[in-house]
Amino acid sequence: MPYLNQYILDKVQVGNFVKETFNELCWTLTAHKNYKPLSCQSLICEREAFKLWCLFNFLSEDKYPLVMVQEEVAYLLRKVFTAIGQEWLHEGELRDHFGQNPSLDGVVTVWQFLELMESGRFTKSASKESFALGIQSVYEELVLDVMQKGYMWKKGYVRRNWNERWFVLKACVLIYYVNEDLKEKKGEIHLNKDSTVEALQDKDGRRCLFCIKTTSRTYELSASDTKRRQEWVESITTAICLQAENKLPMHKEQRVKRREQRQQAAQKRKEEEQRLVELQQEKEKQLRELERLRQAQEEAQAIQHNKECQWMLQQKEKQQALQRQLCEAQKEKHHLQLEVEQRELEVGANRQRIQELEMIQGGLEQALEAEIQARTNEQAARSMQASLLQEEEEKLRELMRVKSEQTLNLQLKWETKQQRDKQAQDLQRAVEELRVSRQYHKQDLDVRKLPDHAQLWAAKMKRRQASRCVKQWNVQLNRLIQPISPGATQNKQRSDVLSHRGEGAFPSMDLSRMGFHQKMQEKIHGSVGSTQALEESSGSESDDYENIEEYLKLVSLRGSVLP
Repeated sequence: MPYLNQYILDKVQVGNFVKETFNELCWTLTAHKNYKPLSCQSLICEREAFKLWCLFNFLSEDKYPLVMVQEEVAYLLRKVFTAIGQEWLHEGELRDHFGQNPSLDGVVTVWQFLELMESGRFTKSASKESFALGIQSVYEELVLDVMQKGYMWKKGYVRRNWNERWFVLKACVLIYYVNEDLKEKKGEIHLNKDSTVEALQDKDGRRCLFCIKTTSRTYELSASDTKRRQEWVESITTAICLQAENKLPMHKEQRVKRREQRQQAAQKRKEEEQRLVELQQEKEKQLRELERLRQAQEEAQAIQHNKECQWMLQQKEKQQALQRQLCEAQKEKHHLQLEVEQRELEVGANRQRIQELEMIQGGLEQALEAEIQARTNEQAARSMQASLLQEEEEKLRELMRVKSEQTLNLQLKWETKQQRDKQAQDLQRAVEELRVSRQYHKQDLDVRKLPDHAQLWAAKMKRRQASRCVKQWNVQLNRLIQPISPGATQNKQRSDVLSHRGEGAFPSMDLSRMGFHQKMQEKIHGSVGSTQALEESSGSESDDYENIEEYLKLVSLRGSVLP
Protein backbone atom coordinates (compact mmCIF):
# COMPACT_ATOMS: atom_id res chain seq x y z
CA MET A 1 0.00 0.00 0.00
CA PRO A 2 2.76 2.59 0.60
CA TYR A 3 4.05 1.85 -2.90
CA LEU A 4 0.54 2.11 -4.39
CA ASN A 5 -0.22 5.31 -2.47
CA GLN A 6 3.04 7.04 -3.44
CA TYR A 7 3.50 5.99 -7.07
CA ILE A 8 0.00 5.16 -8.38
CA LEU A 9 -3.00 6.31 -6.32
CA ASP A 10 -1.67 9.79 -5.46
CA LYS A 11 -1.12 10.50 -9.18
CA VAL A 12 -4.64 9.52 -10.26
CA GLN A 13 -6.74 12.37 -11.71
CA VAL A 14 -10.31 12.85 -10.60
CA GLY A 15 -12.82 11.44 -13.08
CA ASN A 16 -10.40 9.06 -14.80
CA PHE A 17 -10.16 6.51 -12.00
CA VAL A 18 -12.61 5.07 -9.46
CA LYS A 19 -10.63 4.41 -6.32
CA GLU A 20 -13.47 2.47 -4.66
CA THR A 21 -13.49 -0.09 -7.51
CA PHE A 22 -9.76 -0.54 -7.18
CA ASN A 23 -10.13 -1.05 -3.40
CA GLU A 24 -12.83 -3.69 -3.99
CA LEU A 25 -10.51 -5.52 -6.38
CA CYS A 26 -7.68 -5.57 -3.83
CA TRP A 27 -10.11 -6.66 -1.08
CA THR A 28 -11.34 -9.57 -3.20
CA LEU A 29 -7.79 -10.76 -3.85
CA THR A 30 -6.69 -10.61 -0.20
CA ALA A 31 -9.86 -11.45 1.72
CA HIS A 32 -10.42 -14.76 -0.08
CA LYS A 33 -7.24 -16.10 1.46
CA ASN A 34 -6.94 -14.26 4.81
CA TYR A 35 -10.40 -13.16 5.98
CA LYS A 36 -12.48 -15.72 7.82
CA PRO A 37 -15.63 -14.46 9.61
CA LEU A 38 -16.10 -15.83 13.10
CA SER A 39 -19.81 -16.73 12.73
CA CYS A 40 -22.96 -15.73 10.93
CA GLN A 41 -24.06 -13.74 14.02
CA SER A 42 -21.00 -11.51 13.78
CA LEU A 43 -21.36 -7.77 14.54
CA ILE A 44 -20.18 -6.83 11.05
CA CYS A 45 -20.93 -8.29 7.66
CA GLU A 46 -18.59 -8.65 4.73
CA ARG A 47 -19.45 -5.18 3.34
CA GLU A 48 -18.64 -3.51 6.64
CA ALA A 49 -15.45 -5.60 6.82
CA PHE A 50 -14.46 -4.21 3.42
CA LYS A 51 -15.04 -0.65 4.64
CA LEU A 52 -13.03 -1.33 7.81
CA TRP A 53 -10.28 -2.78 5.61
CA CYS A 54 -10.24 0.47 3.59
CA LEU A 55 -10.17 2.52 6.80
CA PHE A 56 -7.30 0.38 8.08
CA ASN A 57 -5.32 1.10 4.88
CA PHE A 58 -5.98 4.81 5.28
CA LEU A 59 -4.92 4.97 8.95
CA SER A 60 -2.05 2.43 8.83
CA GLU A 61 1.60 3.35 8.89
CA ASP A 62 3.44 3.72 5.57
CA LYS A 63 5.74 0.77 6.06
CA TYR A 64 5.72 -2.99 5.58
CA PRO A 65 4.06 -4.96 7.00
CA LEU A 66 0.97 -2.73 7.25
CA VAL A 67 0.02 -2.23 10.90
CA MET A 68 -2.25 0.15 12.82
CA VAL A 69 -1.05 1.58 16.10
CA GLN A 70 -3.13 1.64 19.26
CA GLU A 71 -3.80 5.39 19.02
CA GLU A 72 -5.28 5.07 15.50
CA VAL A 73 -7.55 2.19 16.59
CA ALA A 74 -8.90 4.34 19.42
CA TYR A 75 -9.30 7.30 17.02
CA LEU A 76 -11.32 5.17 14.56
CA LEU A 77 -13.63 3.80 17.25
CA ARG A 78 -14.22 7.32 18.63
CA LYS A 79 -15.12 8.54 15.14
CA VAL A 80 -17.56 5.65 14.59
CA PHE A 81 -19.34 6.17 17.90
CA THR A 82 -19.43 9.94 17.37
CA ALA A 83 -21.08 9.37 13.95
CA ILE A 84 -23.90 7.34 15.58
CA GLY A 85 -24.32 9.93 18.36
CA GLN A 86 -22.77 7.95 21.22
CA GLU A 87 -19.69 8.24 23.38
CA TRP A 88 -17.05 5.53 23.28
CA LEU A 89 -16.27 4.41 26.85
CA HIS A 90 -13.90 1.48 26.30
CA GLU A 91 -10.58 3.24 25.82
CA GLY A 92 -9.24 1.82 29.10
CA GLU A 93 -10.15 -1.74 28.06
CA LEU A 94 -8.40 -1.25 24.71
CA ARG A 95 -5.27 -0.04 26.52
CA ASP A 96 -5.41 -3.10 28.83
CA HIS A 97 -5.85 -5.41 25.83
CA PHE A 98 -2.68 -4.13 24.20
CA GLY A 99 -0.88 -4.20 27.52
CA GLN A 100 -1.87 -7.82 28.27
CA ASN A 101 -0.69 -9.05 24.84
CA PRO A 102 3.03 -8.30 24.54
CA SER A 103 3.05 -10.00 21.12
CA LEU A 104 1.00 -7.14 19.71
CA ASP A 105 3.67 -4.59 20.69
CA GLY A 106 1.13 -1.74 20.48
CA VAL A 107 0.13 -2.48 16.85
CA VAL A 108 -2.31 -4.80 15.00
CA THR A 109 -2.46 -6.13 11.46
CA VAL A 110 -5.53 -5.72 9.31
CA TRP A 111 -6.81 -9.23 10.03
CA GLN A 112 -6.24 -8.86 13.76
CA PHE A 113 -8.09 -5.55 13.55
CA LEU A 114 -11.09 -7.16 11.76
CA GLU A 115 -11.15 -10.00 14.29
CA LEU A 116 -11.12 -7.44 17.11
CA MET A 117 -14.07 -5.57 15.55
CA GLU A 118 -16.06 -8.81 15.02
CA SER A 119 -15.60 -9.82 18.63
CA GLY A 120 -17.63 -6.81 19.79
CA ARG A 121 -15.47 -6.52 22.90
CA PHE A 122 -15.06 -2.77 22.53
CA THR A 123 -18.41 -2.02 20.81
CA LYS A 124 -20.87 -3.49 23.31
CA SER A 125 -23.02 -0.38 23.61
CA ALA A 126 -23.76 -0.19 19.82
CA SER A 127 -26.21 -2.30 17.88
CA LYS A 128 -25.35 -3.98 14.59
CA GLU A 129 -27.35 -1.49 12.49
CA SER A 130 -26.08 1.64 14.24
CA PHE A 131 -22.50 0.36 14.12
CA ALA A 132 -22.89 -0.23 10.37
CA LEU A 133 -24.20 3.33 9.90
CA GLY A 134 -21.25 4.69 11.86
CA ILE A 135 -18.78 2.72 9.75
CA GLN A 136 -20.50 3.98 6.57
CA SER A 137 -20.28 7.62 7.74
CA VAL A 138 -16.61 7.38 8.72
CA TYR A 139 -15.83 5.51 5.49
CA GLU A 140 -17.37 8.26 3.40
CA GLU A 141 -15.55 10.97 5.34
CA LEU A 142 -12.05 9.44 5.47
CA VAL A 143 -11.86 7.27 2.37
CA LEU A 144 -14.27 8.90 -0.06
CA ASP A 145 -13.43 12.47 1.11
CA VAL A 146 -17.11 13.30 1.61
CA MET A 147 -17.33 16.65 3.44
CA GLN A 148 -21.15 16.98 3.49
CA LYS A 149 -24.19 15.08 2.17
CA GLY A 150 -27.94 15.37 2.27
CA TYR A 151 -31.12 16.23 0.40
CA MET A 152 -31.63 19.70 -1.07
CA TRP A 153 -33.82 21.30 -3.70
CA LYS A 154 -32.13 22.42 -6.93
CA LYS A 155 -33.47 24.82 -9.55
CA GLY A 156 -33.19 23.57 -13.14
CA TYR A 157 -31.09 25.35 -15.73
CA VAL A 158 -33.26 24.73 -18.80
CA ARG A 159 -36.56 23.99 -17.12
CA ARG A 160 -36.76 26.46 -14.26
CA ASN A 161 -38.46 24.08 -11.86
CA TRP A 162 -37.32 22.82 -8.47
CA ASN A 163 -36.24 19.15 -7.98
CA GLU A 164 -35.13 17.35 -4.84
CA ARG A 165 -31.69 15.77 -5.18
CA TRP A 166 -29.21 13.95 -2.96
CA PHE A 167 -26.01 16.01 -2.80
CA VAL A 168 -22.55 14.72 -1.93
CA LEU A 169 -19.79 17.33 -1.36
CA LYS A 170 -16.19 16.29 -1.88
CA ALA A 171 -12.99 18.31 -1.84
CA CYS A 172 -13.29 19.61 -5.42
CA VAL A 173 -16.75 18.67 -6.65
CA LEU A 174 -20.42 18.71 -5.54
CA ILE A 175 -22.24 15.67 -7.00
CA TYR A 176 -26.01 15.30 -6.95
CA TYR A 177 -28.03 12.08 -7.45
CA VAL A 178 -31.69 11.17 -7.75
CA ASN A 179 -31.69 9.65 -4.27
CA GLU A 180 -29.28 8.50 -1.60
CA ASP A 181 -28.57 5.04 -3.06
CA LEU A 182 -26.18 6.81 -5.48
CA LYS A 183 -27.24 4.67 -8.45
CA GLU A 184 -28.42 7.44 -10.81
CA LYS A 185 -26.09 10.38 -11.05
CA LYS A 186 -27.73 13.60 -12.32
CA GLY A 187 -24.75 15.94 -12.46
CA GLU A 188 -21.89 17.58 -10.63
CA ILE A 189 -20.64 21.06 -9.78
CA HIS A 190 -16.88 21.52 -10.06
CA LEU A 191 -15.38 23.86 -7.47
CA ASN A 192 -12.19 25.88 -7.84
CA LYS A 193 -10.59 28.99 -6.38
CA ASP A 194 -12.82 31.27 -8.52
CA SER A 195 -16.03 29.72 -7.20
CA THR A 196 -18.13 31.52 -4.58
CA VAL A 197 -21.13 30.71 -2.40
CA GLU A 198 -23.56 33.15 -0.83
CA ALA A 199 -26.96 33.10 0.87
CA LEU A 200 -30.06 34.47 -0.89
CA GLN A 201 -33.33 35.99 0.22
CA ASP A 202 -36.46 33.82 0.22
CA LYS A 203 -38.39 33.98 -3.08
CA ASP A 204 -40.85 31.99 -5.17
CA GLY A 205 -42.15 30.32 -2.04
CA ARG A 206 -38.71 28.82 -1.31
CA ARG A 207 -36.87 29.26 1.98
CA CYS A 208 -33.23 28.90 3.04
CA LEU A 209 -31.88 29.69 -0.43
CA PHE A 210 -28.23 30.03 -1.42
CA CYS A 211 -26.31 29.95 -4.69
CA ILE A 212 -23.00 28.59 -5.96
CA LYS A 213 -21.29 30.75 -8.57
CA THR A 214 -18.75 29.07 -10.86
CA THR A 215 -16.97 30.38 -13.94
CA SER A 216 -19.61 28.87 -16.23
CA ARG A 217 -22.90 28.89 -14.30
CA THR A 218 -24.76 29.90 -11.14
CA TYR A 219 -26.60 27.14 -9.22
CA GLU A 220 -29.53 27.98 -6.95
CA LEU A 221 -30.19 25.58 -4.07
CA SER A 222 -32.65 25.38 -1.17
CA ALA A 223 -31.90 23.65 2.15
CA SER A 224 -34.44 22.21 4.54
CA ASP A 225 -33.81 24.78 7.25
CA THR A 226 -31.48 27.64 8.19
CA LYS A 227 -29.10 25.40 10.15
CA ARG A 228 -28.64 23.00 7.22
CA ARG A 229 -28.09 25.96 4.85
CA GLN A 230 -25.38 27.35 7.16
CA GLU A 231 -23.70 23.92 7.31
CA TRP A 232 -23.74 23.60 3.51
CA VAL A 233 -22.41 27.15 3.00
CA GLU A 234 -19.57 26.61 5.48
CA SER A 235 -18.65 23.21 3.98
CA ILE A 236 -18.64 24.52 0.39
CA THR A 237 -16.61 27.58 1.48
CA THR A 238 -14.07 25.27 3.16
CA ALA A 239 -13.81 23.17 -0.03
CA ILE A 240 -13.21 26.32 -2.13
CA CYS A 241 -10.52 27.53 0.33
CA LEU A 242 -8.78 24.15 0.13
CA GLN A 243 -8.73 24.43 -3.66
CA ALA A 244 -7.46 28.04 -3.53
CA GLU A 245 -4.71 27.26 -1.01
CA ASN A 246 -3.91 23.84 -2.56
CA LYS A 247 -4.25 22.08 0.77
CA LEU A 248 -5.30 18.56 1.73
CA PRO A 249 -8.66 17.84 3.36
CA MET A 250 -8.86 18.27 7.10
CA HIS A 251 -8.85 14.53 7.98
CA LYS A 252 -5.74 13.94 5.84
CA GLU A 253 -3.90 16.85 7.47
CA GLN A 254 -4.89 15.47 10.87
CA ARG A 255 -3.58 12.03 9.88
CA VAL A 256 -0.25 13.59 8.85
CA LYS A 257 -0.07 15.54 12.12
CA ARG A 258 -0.81 12.43 14.18
CA ARG A 259 1.92 10.52 12.36
CA GLU A 260 4.36 13.36 12.92
CA GLN A 261 3.42 13.44 16.60
CA ARG A 262 3.96 9.68 16.88
CA GLN A 263 7.29 10.00 15.09
CA GLN A 264 8.32 12.79 17.40
CA ALA A 265 7.23 10.76 20.43
CA ALA A 266 9.13 7.73 19.11
CA GLN A 267 12.16 9.91 18.51
CA LYS A 268 11.87 11.27 22.03
CA ARG A 269 11.58 7.74 23.44
CA LYS A 270 14.59 6.68 21.41
CA GLU A 271 16.55 9.67 22.64
CA GLU A 272 15.41 8.94 26.18
CA GLU A 273 16.57 5.34 25.89
CA GLN A 274 19.85 6.48 24.43
CA ARG A 275 20.22 8.93 27.25
CA LEU A 276 19.46 6.21 29.81
CA VAL A 277 22.11 3.99 28.21
CA GLU A 278 24.60 6.81 28.35
CA LEU A 279 23.69 7.48 31.97
CA GLN A 280 24.16 3.77 32.80
CA GLN A 281 27.57 3.76 31.14
CA GLU A 282 28.47 6.94 32.96
CA LYS A 283 27.36 5.36 36.22
CA GLU A 284 29.54 2.28 35.66
CA LYS A 285 32.43 4.52 34.76
CA GLN A 286 31.93 6.48 37.97
CA LEU A 287 31.85 3.25 40.02
CA ARG A 288 35.16 2.17 38.51
CA GLU A 289 36.55 5.58 39.18
CA LEU A 290 35.34 5.41 42.79
CA GLU A 291 37.02 2.04 43.26
CA ARG A 292 40.26 3.40 41.89
CA LEU A 293 39.98 6.41 44.14
CA ARG A 294 39.34 4.19 47.17
CA GLN A 295 42.54 2.22 46.53
CA ALA A 296 44.47 5.41 45.94
CA GLN A 297 43.02 6.80 49.19
CA GLU A 298 44.21 3.78 51.19
CA GLU A 299 47.70 4.13 49.77
CA ALA A 300 47.61 7.83 50.47
CA GLN A 301 46.52 7.19 54.06
CA ALA A 302 49.52 4.91 54.64
CA ILE A 303 51.88 7.46 53.18
CA GLN A 304 50.17 10.14 55.20
CA HIS A 305 50.67 8.19 58.42
CA ASN A 306 54.40 7.97 57.81
CA LYS A 307 54.54 11.60 57.00
CA GLU A 308 52.64 12.47 60.17
CA CYS A 309 55.19 10.62 62.33
CA GLN A 310 58.03 12.47 60.70
CA TRP A 311 56.09 15.67 61.00
CA MET A 312 55.57 15.18 64.76
CA LEU A 313 59.30 14.83 65.30
CA GLN A 314 59.95 17.91 63.25
CA GLN A 315 57.29 19.79 65.16
CA LYS A 316 58.87 19.00 68.49
CA GLU A 317 62.19 20.31 67.27
CA LYS A 318 60.51 23.39 65.87
CA GLN A 319 58.65 23.93 69.16
CA GLN A 320 61.88 23.98 71.12
CA ALA A 321 63.41 26.41 68.64
CA LEU A 322 60.29 28.56 68.82
CA GLN A 323 60.45 28.70 72.62
CA ARG A 324 63.95 30.07 72.40
CA GLN A 325 62.86 32.57 69.78
CA LEU A 326 59.89 33.51 71.99
CA CYS A 327 62.15 34.45 74.88
CA GLU A 328 64.24 36.58 72.58
CA ALA A 329 61.12 38.12 71.11
CA GLN A 330 59.79 39.04 74.57
CA LYS A 331 63.00 40.87 75.30
CA GLU A 332 62.82 42.70 72.01
CA LYS A 333 59.17 43.48 72.70
CA HIS A 334 60.09 45.11 76.03
CA HIS A 335 62.68 47.29 74.28
CA LEU A 336 60.15 48.16 71.59
CA GLN A 337 57.54 49.15 74.19
CA LEU A 338 60.00 51.54 75.76
CA GLU A 339 60.77 53.03 72.35
CA VAL A 340 57.04 53.31 71.56
CA GLU A 341 56.37 55.19 74.79
CA GLN A 342 59.20 57.57 73.98
CA ARG A 343 57.85 58.05 70.48
CA GLU A 344 54.33 58.68 71.82
CA LEU A 345 55.65 61.48 74.05
CA GLU A 346 57.39 63.02 71.06
CA VAL A 347 54.23 62.67 68.96
CA GLY A 348 52.15 64.38 71.70
CA ALA A 349 54.56 67.32 71.77
CA ASN A 350 54.55 67.54 67.98
CA ARG A 351 50.75 67.37 67.93
CA GLN A 352 50.52 70.27 70.41
CA ARG A 353 52.97 72.26 68.32
CA ILE A 354 50.91 71.57 65.20
CA GLN A 355 47.75 72.81 66.95
CA GLU A 356 49.50 76.03 67.91
CA LEU A 357 50.72 76.49 64.34
CA GLU A 358 47.20 75.89 63.04
CA MET A 359 45.81 78.55 65.41
CA ILE A 360 48.50 81.00 64.23
CA GLN A 361 47.70 80.14 60.60
CA GLY A 362 43.98 80.77 61.24
CA GLY A 363 44.76 84.21 62.77
CA LEU A 364 47.00 85.09 59.84
CA GLU A 365 44.33 84.04 57.36
CA GLN A 366 41.72 86.19 59.13
CA ALA A 367 44.10 89.17 59.15
CA LEU A 368 44.85 88.60 55.45
CA GLU A 369 41.17 88.44 54.62
CA ALA A 370 40.55 91.67 56.63
CA GLU A 371 43.37 93.41 54.77
CA ILE A 372 42.06 92.19 51.40
CA GLN A 373 38.57 93.45 52.32
CA ALA A 374 39.98 96.81 53.41
CA ARG A 375 41.92 97.14 50.14
CA THR A 376 38.79 96.20 48.20
CA ASN A 377 36.76 98.82 50.07
CA GLU A 378 39.51 101.42 49.54
CA GLN A 379 39.62 100.64 45.83
CA ALA A 380 35.82 100.94 45.61
CA ALA A 381 35.95 104.28 47.50
CA ARG A 382 38.69 105.55 45.19
CA SER A 383 36.66 104.50 42.13
CA MET A 384 33.58 106.23 43.54
CA GLN A 385 35.63 109.38 44.37
CA ALA A 386 37.12 109.40 40.87
CA SER A 387 33.65 109.09 39.32
CA LEU A 388 32.38 111.89 41.59
CA LEU A 389 35.36 114.09 40.63
CA GLN A 390 34.69 113.41 36.98
CA GLU A 391 31.04 114.30 37.43
CA GLU A 392 32.09 117.52 39.28
CA GLU A 393 34.42 118.43 36.41
CA GLU A 394 31.67 117.87 33.86
CA LYS A 395 29.24 119.97 35.93
CA LEU A 396 31.90 122.72 36.32
CA ARG A 397 32.46 122.79 32.55
CA GLU A 398 28.71 123.00 32.02
CA LEU A 399 28.48 125.84 34.56
CA MET A 400 31.32 127.76 32.87
CA ARG A 401 29.58 127.32 29.52
CA VAL A 402 26.31 128.61 30.99
CA LYS A 403 28.17 131.54 32.59
CA SER A 404 29.81 132.44 29.28
CA GLU A 405 26.42 132.30 27.54
CA GLN A 406 24.91 134.56 30.24
CA THR A 407 27.81 137.02 29.89
CA LEU A 408 27.35 137.06 26.11
CA ASN A 409 23.62 137.64 26.52
CA LEU A 410 24.23 140.54 28.93
CA GLN A 411 26.63 142.14 26.47
CA LEU A 412 24.11 141.69 23.67
CA LYS A 413 21.39 143.29 25.82
CA TRP A 414 23.63 146.24 26.65
CA GLU A 415 24.41 146.85 22.99
CA THR A 416 20.71 146.51 22.14
CA LYS A 417 19.84 149.03 24.89
CA GLN A 418 22.38 151.53 23.56
CA GLN A 419 20.92 151.17 20.04
CA ARG A 420 17.40 151.68 21.41
CA ASP A 421 18.52 154.76 23.35
CA LYS A 422 20.12 156.21 20.24
CA GLN A 423 17.07 155.53 18.12
CA ALA A 424 14.85 157.02 20.85
CA GLN A 425 16.97 160.19 20.80
CA ASP A 426 16.73 160.34 17.00
CA LEU A 427 13.03 159.82 17.21
CA GLN A 428 12.71 162.58 19.84
CA ARG A 429 14.66 164.97 17.62
CA ALA A 430 12.40 164.05 14.72
CA VAL A 431 9.36 164.68 16.88
CA GLU A 432 10.76 168.05 17.98
CA GLU A 433 11.37 168.95 14.39
CA LEU A 434 7.87 167.81 13.53
CA ARG A 435 6.46 169.93 16.42
CA VAL A 436 8.38 172.96 15.22
CA SER A 437 7.18 172.39 11.69
CA ARG A 438 3.63 171.99 12.93
CA GLN A 439 3.81 175.20 14.89
CA TYR A 440 5.26 176.91 11.85
CA HIS A 441 2.53 175.64 9.61
CA LYS A 442 -0.13 176.48 12.17
CA GLN A 443 1.15 180.05 12.46
CA ASP A 444 1.33 180.24 8.68
CA LEU A 445 -2.20 179.01 8.42
CA ASP A 446 -3.39 181.39 11.09
CA VAL A 447 -1.72 184.30 9.37
CA ARG A 448 -2.81 183.52 5.90
CA LYS A 449 -6.10 181.76 6.60
CA LEU A 450 -6.36 180.97 2.99
CA PRO A 451 -9.64 179.38 2.15
CA ASP A 452 -8.26 178.21 -1.04
CA HIS A 453 -8.96 174.57 -1.67
CA ALA A 454 -5.57 173.82 -3.18
CA GLN A 455 -3.67 175.07 -0.19
CA LEU A 456 -5.90 173.05 2.14
CA TRP A 457 -5.26 169.96 0.12
CA ALA A 458 -1.50 170.50 0.31
CA ALA A 459 -1.67 170.86 4.07
CA LYS A 460 -3.58 167.65 4.43
CA MET A 461 -1.02 165.87 2.28
CA LYS A 462 1.83 167.11 4.43
CA ARG A 463 -0.01 166.03 7.56
CA ARG A 464 -0.52 162.57 6.14
CA GLN A 465 3.15 162.36 5.18
CA ALA A 466 4.16 163.31 8.69
CA SER A 467 1.80 160.70 10.13
CA ARG A 468 3.33 158.01 7.92
CA CYS A 469 6.81 159.08 9.06
CA VAL A 470 5.72 158.74 12.68
CA LYS A 471 4.31 155.28 12.00
CA GLN A 472 7.56 154.16 10.37
CA TRP A 473 9.56 155.36 13.36
CA ASN A 474 7.08 153.56 15.65
CA VAL A 475 7.52 150.29 13.75
CA GLN A 476 11.30 150.59 13.96
CA LEU A 477 11.06 151.33 17.66
CA ASN A 478 8.84 148.27 18.29
CA ARG A 479 11.29 146.14 16.36
CA LEU A 480 14.22 147.42 18.40
CA ILE A 481 12.59 147.04 21.81
CA GLN A 482 11.78 143.26 21.37
CA PRO A 483 13.25 141.38 24.43
CA ILE A 484 16.17 139.09 23.61
CA SER A 485 16.33 135.86 25.63
CA PRO A 486 19.63 133.93 26.21
CA GLY A 487 18.64 131.19 23.76
CA ALA A 488 17.32 133.42 21.01
CA THR A 489 20.15 132.52 18.64
CA GLN A 490 19.01 128.87 18.58
CA ASN A 491 15.28 129.80 18.23
CA LYS A 492 14.49 128.15 21.56
CA GLN A 493 14.28 129.18 25.18
CA ARG A 494 16.08 127.28 27.94
CA SER A 495 13.82 126.48 30.82
CA ASP A 496 16.59 125.88 33.32
CA VAL A 497 20.36 125.56 33.54
CA LEU A 498 22.30 122.45 34.54
CA SER A 499 25.22 122.88 36.90
CA HIS A 500 27.71 120.48 38.47
CA ARG A 501 25.18 119.91 41.30
CA GLY A 502 22.24 118.93 39.02
CA GLU A 503 19.25 120.81 37.64
CA GLY A 504 18.94 124.32 39.11
CA ALA A 505 21.84 123.73 41.49
CA PHE A 506 22.90 127.43 41.92
CA PRO A 507 23.94 129.34 45.03
CA SER A 508 21.50 131.71 46.74
CA MET A 509 22.99 134.89 45.11
CA ASP A 510 22.69 133.41 41.62
CA LEU A 511 19.10 132.40 42.33
CA SER A 512 18.22 135.94 43.51
CA ARG A 513 19.92 137.44 40.46
CA MET A 514 18.07 135.09 38.11
CA GLY A 515 14.79 135.90 39.85
CA PHE A 516 15.43 139.65 39.37
CA HIS A 517 16.14 139.25 35.67
CA GLN A 518 13.04 137.12 35.25
CA LYS A 519 10.87 139.79 36.96
CA MET A 520 12.39 142.46 34.74
CA GLN A 521 11.65 140.45 31.60
CA GLU A 522 8.04 140.03 32.72
CA LYS A 523 7.76 143.79 33.29
CA ILE A 524 9.27 144.45 29.87
CA HIS A 525 6.82 142.11 28.20
CA GLY A 526 3.95 143.70 30.15
CA SER A 527 5.02 147.23 29.29
CA VAL A 528 5.56 146.27 25.66
CA GLY A 529 2.11 144.76 25.55
CA SER A 530 0.58 147.88 27.11
CA THR A 531 2.62 150.08 24.75
CA GLN A 532 1.40 148.16 21.75
CA ALA A 533 -2.17 148.51 23.02
CA LEU A 534 -1.65 152.24 23.44
CA GLU A 535 -0.13 152.45 19.95
CA GLU A 536 -3.09 150.64 18.48
CA SER A 537 -5.50 152.93 20.38
CA SER A 538 -3.60 156.02 19.30
CA GLY A 539 -2.96 154.88 15.73
CA SER A 540 -6.25 156.33 14.59
CA GLU A 541 -5.54 159.63 16.29
CA SER A 542 -2.00 160.03 14.93
CA ASP A 543 -3.44 162.11 12.17
CA ASP A 544 -4.07 164.86 14.73
CA TYR A 545 -0.99 166.36 16.28
CA GLU A 546 -2.65 167.19 19.57
CA ASN A 547 -1.47 163.78 21.12
CA ILE A 548 2.25 164.23 20.33
CA GLU A 549 3.10 164.87 23.99
CA GLU A 550 1.40 161.64 25.14
CA TYR A 551 3.19 159.69 22.44
CA LEU A 552 6.57 161.00 23.57
CA LYS A 553 5.75 160.11 27.17
CA LEU A 554 4.96 156.56 26.05
CA VAL A 555 8.26 156.29 24.18
CA SER A 556 10.19 157.56 27.21
CA LEU A 557 8.34 155.06 29.43
CA ARG A 558 9.26 152.25 27.07
CA GLY A 559 12.93 153.29 27.12
CA SER A 560 12.94 153.40 30.95
CA VAL A 561 11.37 149.96 31.28
CA LEU A 562 13.96 148.28 29.05
CA PRO A 563 17.06 147.07 31.03
